[in-house]
Amino acid sequence: MTDHRKRRVPQQSRSRDRVARLLDTASRLVVTDGVDALGTRTIAHAAGVPVASLYQYFADKDEILLALVERDIEEMDARVATGLAEGTEQGLTLEGLVSATVEAFVSVYRERPAFVEIWLRGRGNQSVRDLCREHNRRVAAGLHALACESGLLAAGTPVRVAELAVEIGDRLFQLAFEDSLTGDDAILLEARRAVVGYLHVHAADRSGAGTAAGTGARAER
Repeated sequence: MTDHRKRRVPQQSRSRDRVARLLDTASRLVVTDGVDALGTRTIAHAAGVPVASLYQYFADKDEILLALVERDIEEMDARVATGLAEGTEQGLTLEGLVSATVEAFVSVYRERPAFVEIWLRGRGNQSVRDLCREHNRRVAAGLHALACESGLLAAGTPVRVAELAVEIGDRLFQLAFEDSLTGDDAILLEARRAVVGYLHVHAADRSGAGTAAGTGARAER
């Protein structure tokens, strides 16, 4: 398995355009032909790019898949940031925090079905799996920091709580998109409810009285 961190980054505009064309072509082929049928020569031919040029930027098919996932993750992160910024201006709640995150992810999944194909069926690829887990931890850390700063989670709530919330959502997203590239709306709704419900166990007590669930959760820690 190649190390995606060593992949050559194109510096010139023409090279960046060529890489973008290769990725766009690979994305289309993933949806039409499937992950398993994807190959470097097939991608290069369909993109109208010499195979030798492809290998200047990608060592193999796995690096191309990884680059697609990285590109889509960057878009998700940008949309999450925008959604949370808007929510913060309006007064952030746990429900709003979860909804902004879910909506950002779902919008990218639906606009970029290749990501769903790779994400669901490419987890045998260790680099893709590692990248997705790393991204989940990064998302959790960001949401944990924001929720704590906004007074939504109880003081001392560990980041592990946010990590578990993201993993719960991740697993339910897998179920939602397992049989459909557009996702099952009913399961996506339940995903929001499940994550919000879990986070409320660790929510800050704004009444000062404390709830049984919240007190119990803090006592366990």
